[in-house]
Formats: sequence, structure tokens, C-alpha cells
Amino acid sequence: MSLNENKKELGIGRIIKPILEEKSLSIRKLSKITGIDTSTISRILNGKQQANIKHLEKLSKALEIPLENLLIASGYDLNNVKEKKQSKYNYNNKIDDIEDIFNFSNILEDDYINEQIKGELDKYEQYVLTSEGSSMVHNNFSEKIKNVGETGAFVDKLKEMYRLFCSDNITTKELIILGSGLLYFIISTDIIPDFIFPIGFLDDVIAIKIVLNKFSQLSTEEDRHSYN
Repeated sequence: MSLNENKKELGIGRIIKPILEEKSLSIRKLSKITGIDTSTISRILNGKQQANIKHLEKLSKALEIPLENLLIASGYDLNNVKEKKQSKYNYNNKIDDIEDIFNFSNILEDDYINEQIKGELDKYEQYVLTSEGSSMVHNNFSEKIKNVGETGAFVDKLKEMYRLFCSDNITTKELIILGSGLLYFIISTDIIPDFIFPIGFLDDVIAIKIVLNKFSQLSTEEDRHSYN
């Protein structure tokens, strides 16, 4: 993760340590409240370890510190995010623009968020095999597309996934993988809080990228259909 030039000056320890004193909280007590290991908290406060987003979210809630303050102190340049927001990023942007957002936030390097999204996709892989799950895709996809806008590179990719999902020639393995991504798109999950990254579809883009990567790695040519 690239850190901004003010990290040393605005280090997270300089924000949290005075509050710990004010609240008469020890690191051990803070560990119990947040569920973060004491040694991890100590390293974060002393600038020896970079806090991930989940750490910051837990510390923000426990100490009643605005999350944005902790993000900035940890080196996240939120001014760039706000500029992206002002540019009105939405589902109609090109996938290259979405990649720029990924490169800025480094969000894909956050193991916690990736695991959370993959966990949801795993659930949907099971759910899509049920009549209820399959019906949810068929009955709600078109309406969800209308709600987010019917054109654009990302929406086109979703439409192609849906077309394959509805195909008579689709294999069970393909149906499971594609269906999990479509359900993630249809069902609002919010793994990444919108107040951190004010780009409402970031979760969906990460999930779909995971799904398409998994789809491309189907083990045999017999299982794989052309998908471009």
C-alpha cells in the first residue's frame, strides 16, 4: 500500500494514544473490546504495522473516532476518492476506470475483505442450486439492471453472464459459478462500507472479478464455454 507523505506526522498512534489516556483504557482492554490482538495493536500504534481496514473499523467503533480520520492517519488519501466520487463513477463507467479505483485503494490486497466476499459467493453457489435461488436470479436480474443503468462495460459483462446462465448448454459447474456472481449483484451485501469508499458498486465489481477469474479456471475444456 502506498502511504501519503503525512503518515509520520498524522500517525494513527498520535490520534489513539491520547484517547486511550482520556478513557483510561489500556491496550489489553482495547484488545478485549475490539478483538484485535494486543501485540497487533501495539505495533499499529507504534507505526511498526500497517492497520488494515477491518482494524480501523473496529478501532473507530471502540474509541468513537471518525473512521475517515483513522484512514487518513493510516495513509489513505481520501481526497482522491472524493475526486472519483465527484466524477460520478457508476455502473456505466468503463472497466478500465474501475481498475484505476482498484489501483488507488489497493482494496484487493486486503485479505479480510477478499475472504468476506468469497464467503458470500460460496453461500450463493449453494443457494443458486435451489429453486428459490435460481428464481431470484431470473425474476430480479432485469429489474436490478434497470435500477443501475442498462449500458456500460460492467453492465454488459453482467448481461453476458446472465445470458450464459440462462443457456440450455450451460454446465452445472458454470451455472454455480456464474449464478453466485449474479446473486451477489442482485442481493445487497455491503462488505465494504459505503462511507469508506463512496462508490456504491465496488463490492459488486470485486465479486464479479473473482467470479470471472474462477470461471476462466474451470479445470477441463469440456467444462468450459467460450466467454469473451
